[in-house]
Amino acid sequence: MSQDTARTRRELEDGAADTLVALQPLDPFRTDSASAMLEAMSRTSFSGRRLGEAADILFEMVSDPDCAVVATFAGAMTVAKMGTVILRMIETGMVQCVISTGALMSHGLSEGIGLSHFKADPRLSDEAMFEKGYNRVYDTLELEQNLNEVERFVQATLGAIDPATTLSSELVCRTLGKALAATGVPSILGAAHQHGVPVFIPAFTDCELGLDVATSAMRRRLAAAGAAGGSPAEAIFEAAAAPAFNPFLDLLSYARFCGGKKRLGIFTIGGGVPRNWAQQVACFYDLIGYRLGVEVAEPRFQYGIRICPEPVHWGGLSGCTYAEGVSWGKFVSEREGGRFAEVYADATVAWPLLVRGVLERMGKVPARAATP
Repeated sequence: MSQDTARTRRELEDGAADTLVALQPLDPFRTDSASAMLEAMSRTSFSGRRLGEAADILFEMVSDPDCAVVATFAGAMTVAKMGTVILRMIETGMVQCVISTGALMSHGLSEGIGLSHFKADPRLSDEAMFEKGYNRVYDTLELEQNLNEVERFVQATLGAIDPATTLSSELVCRTLGKALAATGVPSILGAAHQHGVPVFIPAFTDCELGLDVATSAMRRRLAAAGAAGGSPAEAIFEAAAAPAFNPFLDLLSYARFCGGKKRLGIFTIGGGVPRNWAQQVACFYDLIGYRLGVEVAEPRFQYGIRICPEPVHWGGLSGCTYAEGVSWGKFVSEREGGRFAEVYADATVAWPLLVRGVLERMGKVPARAATP
């Protein structure tokens, strides 16, 4: 068969029979709001289309009165000055539960007590920064002096809790949030306390906040050892110096939260432990039913939006697709009504635009204050 003959047998369609969706050029003259920009981007290609589609799904998710939204945050987002984006998501009712890395919340405490982060000066070497107490996170600095101020705030706040109380990350965050809310300074934990949003830090010892709680307990142990004439160096690393902390209190509290909801949605920045810990709740329920013989309905996520540059082909949890999560029973499949969007982008670029646009659609962007 000649090549010309083969060509004559092709049926060159116009797309209509297959109901293909026509794309449209993005005209910046016709996008007068973040919402309009996202809508226009949804009719383009690549990451722009993904972000535009994510806006549609996020709006549906947060507008669903029967859906509780779990937000998970990883990466240095508070150092990157994205903390107020989280705060606005909480206070406008976009999220009902927060799961975070400890570092993100620890650096958020710097902002919460009125301190600042700074641009890294490329003229300073990392050795010079160490000597000055400048902790570098890529192009931004968290001052060691800030972290010492945070520790003093944490010690003073948590010091009011009976030392015999068994702590959890939820209890620690709620207690700190109550104190922060009383200061009137906007903060993530303060907003979470005011709006009844639980905050969990599953890898609690992997952050400054966890170290603050540890050293606070060590301080009490050191005082007790000194009074008894013991060796301080030995006393602080004994098991008795560890704070009473039980991470399973967090696990059970979060499982109760998810189990009582008709539908669940998840909003994820980055990946890591917060994402996995949040998503494994369905697996936990499945194991309870299978291994304990207890009849429990498995809570699965029906909505999902993820912003993360991690590619899927490395095989890690941070980059895995929601479709992969379906195989674990964590998500409702798209064939069963699940709606998911995955945006491969730097969160500091895509996230603020996404939240602003959806808040506009929700009618929750207040009128700009008059310029004096």
